[in-house]
Amino acid sequence: MISYQLQRICFLNILFLLASIPVLNAQQVRVYETSKYLGSRLELVDTLAFGNYQQPLETELAVFVDDSKHYQEMIGIGAAITDATAETFFKVNKESQEALLKLFFDPNRGLGYSIIRTNMNSCDFSSSSYTYVQEGDYALKTFSIAPDQRFKMPLIQQAFAKVPNLKLFVSPWSPPAFMKTNGSMLHGGKLKPEAREAWARYFVRFIKAYEKAGIPVWGLTIQNEPMATQIWESCIYTAEEERDFLKYHLGPTLKKEGLGDKKIIVWDHNRDLLFQRAMTIFGDSLANAYAWGIGYHWYEPWSGGTPMHDNIDLVNDRFPDKPILFTEGCKEKFNWEGRLDWSLGEFYARQMIRDFNSGVSAWTDWNMFLDERGGPNHVGNFCFAPLHVDTRNQELNLTNAYYYIGHFSKFIRPGAKRISCSSSRSALLATAFKNKNGSIALVLMNDSDKDFPCKVFLHGKQLEIALPAHSIKTAVVD
Repeated sequence: MISYQLQRICFLNILFLLASIPVLNAQQVRVYETSKYLGSRLELVDTLAFGNYQQPLETELAVFVDDSKHYQEMIGIGAAITDATAETFFKVNKESQEALLKLFFDPNRGLGYSIIRTNMNSCDFSSSSYTYVQEGDYALKTFSIAPDQRFKMPLIQQAFAKVPNLKLFVSPWSPPAFMKTNGSMLHGGKLKPEAREAWARYFVRFIKAYEKAGIPVWGLTIQNEPMATQIWESCIYTAEEERDFLKYHLGPTLKKEGLGDKKIIVWDHNRDLLFQRAMTIFGDSLANAYAWGIGYHWYEPWSGGTPMHDNIDLVNDRFPDKPILFTEGCKEKFNWEGRLDWSLGEFYARQMIRDFNSGVSAWTDWNMFLDERGGPNHVGNFCFAPLHVDTRNQELNLTNAYYYIGHFSKFIRPGAKRISCSSSRSALLATAFKNKNGSIALVLMNDSDKDFPCKVFLHGKQLEIALPAHSIKTAVVD
């Protein structure tokens, strides 16, 4: 029997715990800010309250939010763990490794990433080219994931230890050289017709090997950038070739091997040909049965034009049951000083806001972090990442892109649904989601050189949020 004194202590402890939980008014709004000139970095800068509605003037900047209409559901926001990321991770000490894991996977002290991508076989962000089988082994008797067991898989396992419900999808850059028409993993080429069945079984062997090691595979793309002939690992598929490989080989093989629940993502290339690829694959009843969604990158040759978000709108409108995922993007041509360029983060946020407003359900950055050279990369294709590890002195160098991404990933959680959000000025970029717990996350960005006030209208109420020049804010309505 518990004594009265012990009961009293337990009761007081419960009261203390309850008292430590903030009781928020239903109209309280927490505002987080990252600003070029004010020095804030994803910081809580204000707690506001809605006031009475007044008709906005045409001269005022305003955002109108309506949570009565729901759109796409958020699958997750994250990045890729490539060989380069994993090799960099194991070049620093345990303290720095733990800091990196917290920075990206901790939902409170980090970005709260919930989805990751990795490469099957080598990619340009590997220290060398490799496959999992020996030359000429169509039977896959020599299949071994030993190349991944040194760095990549241990890092992915640590990520899952931090986030057990993490979603992992895998992408090949090239089949083994002997399966290709050009006899090389590099410089494009195509999958040989006689190798299609073996390549489909290769996916099966990879997925089962990872899952045997305790790493669940949520999904896969058929081919990274299937219309790009690169100096690194690459392989070309026309829309019809990808469609036929999916419906006659990959789809049936995964289903036969008990892997029919894996999310097959087609295309995995730029917005420019997104609609054509969707029409070809989703428009075919057999291929459509296996194709779960479609992915894209942001590297289309804009030639001074604007990114082709309209193509995402078209796919979303034509195939509303097919999730659309951003599967890769980064700023290329790395130089050390360039990591300080404020436009880097603004570019990320501009793409994310417009992509989400076009119906995108998941957003996956390219390399989660890289070293001080923007690598390793076996063909010298060094690129930027949100964080660069100076392996010479164990320093972790955050770019502003890290904080800009955080304004989405920390507050728009898996399961959230996008809600209506309208801006009165093109200079004010905005998107809004309603989380499963009922909170609303409203992201506002001012990438202009001028400060301006912004009025937010919701549920017949309004509040004013100051937006400094070159800043981004997330307002969380609890």
